[in-house]
Amino acid sequence: MATAFAERERDRRGAGDRIEIVTGGTQPADHVHDMVVEAMAEVDIDISDRTPREVTPDELQAVDLVVTMGCSASDVCPATWNGESRDWGLDDPHERPIEEVREIRNEIEERVVELFNELLSETPSAE
Repeated sequence: MATAFAERERDRRGAGDRIEIVTGGTQPADHVHDMVVEAMAEVDIDISDRTPREVTPDELQAVDLVVTMGCSASDVCPATWNGESRDWGLDDPHERPIEEVREIRNEIEERVVELFNELLSETPSAE
């Protein structure tokens, strides 16, 4: 959900030349849960064709900011990594009723928008 919202927010703000999104999990599921697909479809985002993937230490080494959803990336972040890490402490939507998945979705969307507000207020625009 966070990746889909981040991609949408990046595109809405025309920040594709300034923000690259790398997605993955430390222990990814084998598929996107049906309730998550349904909840995202309700806000006109289709993630039905996505497959969760594992994020690698090399990918983490190359980013400036890691955002986790209720887990730490410390077990995969290289010891020499100096980037920023934030844990949003969100519940896993797996096996939750649609009402709870919607609440998690809404929280993620709000946090993504706030993060983009922060990042883009600090990033000089390319002119």
